[in-house]
Amino acid sequence: MAPPRILLCGDVLGRLNQLFKRVASVNKSAGPFDALLCVGQFFPDSPDRLAEFADYLEGRSEIPLPTYFIGDYGIAAAKFLLAASKDPANQGFKMDGLKIRENLFWLKGSGKFTLHGLCVAYLSGRNSADGQQFGTYSQDDVDALRAIAEEPGLVDLFLTYPSIFGVTNRASTSGLPPGVSESSSSDSTVAELVAEIKPRYGTAWKLSTKGVFYDREPYSNVDAVYVTRFLGLAPVGNKDKQKFIHAISPTPASMMSASDISAKPAGTTLSPYTVQEMVDGREAAKRSNDGVSDSQYWRYDVSQKRQKHGAIDGNKLCFKFVSSGSCPRGEKCHFQHDVDAREQSMRGVCFDFLNKGKCERGPDCNFKHSLQDEGEGYSHRRRGSENASTDRSKECWFCLSSPNVESHLIISIGENFYCALPKGPLVQDHVLVIPVEHLPNTLSLPQKSEIELGRFQNSLRKYYKSQGKDVVFFEWVSKRSTHANLQAIPVPSSKAAALQNIFNLAADKLGFKFAIKKFNNNSDGRNYLKTQFDKNFSFFYIELPDGTILSHVVEENEKFPAQFGREVLAGLLKIADRADWRNCTYSKEEETKMVTDFKSQFQEFDSNG
Repeated sequence: MAPPRILLCGDVLGRLNQLFKRVASVNKSAGPFDALLCVGQFFPDSPDRLAEFADYLEGRSEIPLPTYFIGDYGIAAAKFLLAASKDPANQGFKMDGLKIRENLFWLKGSGKFTLHGLCVAYLSGRNSADGQQFGTYSQDDVDALRAIAEEPGLVDLFLTYPSIFGVTNRASTSGLPPGVSESSSSDSTVAELVAEIKPRYGTAWKLSTKGVFYDREPYSNVDAVYVTRFLGLAPVGNKDKQKFIHAISPTPASMMSASDISAKPAGTTLSPYTVQEMVDGREAAKRSNDGVSDSQYWRYDVSQKRQKHGAIDGNKLCFKFVSSGSCPRGEKCHFQHDVDAREQSMRGVCFDFLNKGKCERGPDCNFKHSLQDEGEGYSHRRRGSENASTDRSKECWFCLSSPNVESHLIISIGENFYCALPKGPLVQDHVLVIPVEHLPNTLSLPQKSEIELGRFQNSLRKYYKSQGKDVVFFEWVSKRSTHANLQAIPVPSSKAAALQNIFNLAADKLGFKFAIKKFNNNSDGRNYLKTQFDKNFSFFYIELPDGTILSHVVEENEKFPAQFGREVLAGLLKIADRADWRNCTYSKEEETKMVTDFKSQFQEFDSNG
């Protein structure tokens, strides 16, 4: 299948006649194109263009191809957007755009959707503290995108309205067009999002006070092997005749091989977003806008802390702490690290409900809208017509009943567990052992399930041994875990003796020491782990080939990398570039072949065969 063909456009400013005339010309000479994506101000900046603009939005003039916009402000914006918001067809949680009319879609707030195979993320509007209904993004929108950064899969295209603070850092000065500068509209919050999401393409409007076209050299991302390309686009009909429309035809990352994704074109620069530059950007933003409160940086602004019976006074709640159990700012964070709120979040309670007492998603939300007593955890949520586990499993990547499950990766299914190849494997034959039931860890399962898990582990040990390899099993049990997965990674038998030492060295660097105990049989080791596990703390453990168990209880404020096990093994195997699974993705066709090859070799060892 040919890659999609996409047109990108800067400020439209209501000049739809001129825009679509140019689109028709480009479509004729280089098309056909699949969609037009507009960043910058979409609505008119002058009443003189309102009649022309209204002809298109009210259906009197034709819009030639699907058009998406994020600059939701300007003259008459409130009129058209309010009407679209009230349209019954636009109700619910629609991240792929609210339909204004045929071929015209408003990307409201923030979100991520698939467009002709491309994963598109967006942040609509400008940063503002005045709470306008249109034309601004909220902290909710920012935090939603931060959650997107942690989801599986690469973002192909990131659309933002403001120009991105610091994007010209480390860029070649010879490639900078006249007038390019950090304009007053540059947004350091967007820069932080770009650094976290790491899109393959980033687009923004107005890289100077006049607005110029700028095609930055690709830059390499921190902690990722692929590059990001940035485009700054000029306004439609600008007097300097700067380029306001640009065509791209990227192959979706989901269809690319790992080698293609990691290719670095000539002229690739270092990332403009180092830690220090991000700090400098935030400080500059604070100096340039003293009226913006710290609540606009990375956090929800919560006026009340909700309780089961009414509300009591409270301060601002730290989103990162509640959702993940840790906060990068630590003691320097100005917001509340509320353990009760975090516990409620882990019991499936909607974050908006915790903060605001209500949720705008309504029935489309997959989380609970009431506070839960202790014990109303995963087992409780499996009961009743409104149980959260059923709703969560619809979105879970590992639940077999979920539409999101990658069923083509499954290699064996038992009664209580199944085995699958992971997305972005560290090495060939990297396997996940996953509970069939939507459960947060493998250490709280009944004995019947434990026996089946042992059979799967022994089958994998025999399979790897036939190839001259030993297997390392490890599990990261975070307090926010929803569906467990036990990782099984083969290593050459010649390197097995070094495993304990390298894990201990990595632990020393992080400032902790493993509890170490050796067992003669695997079931004794698993029983020991159950005695060490406390559901009130996160927990990490490793089962080494010689029967040694390394385990670590993660303290409340301890920072522990979720990919610790994978990163250590990547170092041992000298494949550090594969420590991040997102650098190791394959096309669905490649994955299907990998599964077929694995199953044909594993068949004689499979206890469920």
